[in-house]
Amino acid sequence: MTMAGNLRKVTGLGRTGGLRRVARLARRRPRVDLSHPARSPLGSSVVNCVTYRDGVRTPEVGDPVQIVERMRRGRGGFVWLGLHEPTDQEFAGVAELFDLHPLAVEDAIEAHQRPKVERYGETLFAVFKTVCYVEHEQLTATSEVVSTGEIMVFVGQDFVITVRHGRHGSLGPLREGLETDPVQLAKGPSAVLHAIADHVVDDFLGVIEAFQADIDHVETEVFAEHGARVDPGRIYQLKRELLELRRAVVPLGRPLEELATRPARVVEPEIQAYFRDVADHLLRATEQIAAFDELLNSILQAHLARVTVAQNEDMRKITAWAAIIAVPTMVCGVYGMNFDHMPELRWRYGYALVIGVIAVACVALHRGFRRNGWL
Repeated sequence: MTMAGNLRKVTGLGRTGGLRRVARLARRRPRVDLSHPARSPLGSSVVNCVTYRDGVRTPEVGDPVQIVERMRRGRGGFVWLGLHEPTDQEFAGVAELFDLHPLAVEDAIEAHQRPKVERYGETLFAVFKTVCYVEHEQLTATSEVVSTGEIMVFVGQDFVITVRHGRHGSLGPLREGLETDPVQLAKGPSAVLHAIADHVVDDFLGVIEAFQADIDHVETEVFAEHGARVDPGRIYQLKRELLELRRAVVPLGRPLEELATRPARVVEPEIQAYFRDVADHLLRATEQIAAFDELLNSILQAHLARVTVAQNEDMRKITAWAAIIAVPTMVCGVYGMNFDHMPELRWRYGYALVIGVIAVACVALHRGFRRNGWL
């Protein structure tokens, strides 16, 4: 059977007016085989293409048209197609096969989107920002602490398409975890959407925990004995990285609230309760980020205050030593004017007396300054 024939069967469930156009596109496009995760006739972006029936993975092989056709003919299952940073050409066949909206397709390819949930007919399009903590031996003023990526999810009645951007956020472990729970996976594509949202929010909490360790380390250094010497660039860098984390976490609140409260045909009512749980976890992450921001502001202000105090202490020491040195400077300056008639110039003990007076004055000033804490 030709791919055009397969497309006619797959899309026969929908409108008939566009079948000829789809068939013409299919004749220009080679057959595709996504059964092997390392191969992708659509391009190297395809990670996997798997079907599930009653929560159990089925050993489907062939191109996606055949897989979708067999899955829809049997009913009760869905297909999960995973891609990584696809191009326009690589995603064109998928968009035609699943009748995805052009605006959602453009967002999925371009990336750099805010977290959101949009509805296009019977298809749900969700965008999640992923975060990853970047390990570093020592925090510097240029250290990268948080790395971000994106996961776009298309959810229909019988399909889930995930498009991942970035070097982290792999969904392989998530897929394996879901496959160990057939009861949850049997609830359909919305169960996969919930699992992805829960996975993303759990990553938020993990990054926040690691972020707190960096903040605690900087805070300890600032309030240490030589805290004024801490590089303030490290504190500013933490604030910049915290802002990046905030951009990923905070905007996700409204989409999760919409998934939890607003009914959708592709989201099972039972799954909405799970989204409320994810929204609660996200709220905790949001509150921690706000607390971190206030704490960093306090640490920065404390550091500036310690720098000011240290500068005042240095100025007091400089002033005290300048006052002590002023005594011999003044006496030597007077006796260096070479007047003919000056007291004690020809006295045998005159030099010793002047030096003694200078020494006594300097010692007295030094003791006075030490008593007042200036030295």
